Amino acid sequence: MPLHWKLVIDSANAPALADFWAAALEYEVEDPTPLVEQLTAAGHLPQDAVIEHRGRRIFRGYAAIRHPDDPYDATSGVGHGRRLLFQDVPEPKAGKNRLHLDVHSGPGGLDGLVARLEALGATRVREVDEGPAGHWWVMRDPEGNEFCAT
Repeated sequence: MPLHWKLVIDSANAPALADFWAAALEYEVEDPTPLVEQLTAAGHLPQDAVIEHRGRRIFRGYAAIRHPDDPYDATSGVGHGRRLLFQDVPEPKAGKNRLHLDVHSGPGGLDGLVARLEALGATRVREVDEGPAGHWWVMRDPEGNEFCAT
């Protein structure tokens, strides 16, 4: 039986980065509001561990996104499939990512994808053209994490 996993990405502003990647990948931002309210009402979660972001009560320093077609727990909002978790860390990004996402173009092709990602806050770094092997863009998300648009 395959193991369940999630990709965890260090960030400076987890909710903002989750919003960017949810829009970029057309994923859902998880809404833990019911769980947060349950935990705070029971006294298991202090108020300073919670913030409000876009009308949702979320855990301070954390935000996650999930594929819209995958199952999820309605109480916690946690996805049980393809999922990215963003967590705030105190240190800034210090070098090249050793792991990155590739975002594949669909309708509108590569030019349309790159333009959409730029409108969301991504920046182009360089164009890669390897002839028959392919053409893509190396880009950065709003926090400087590299990814490829193919």
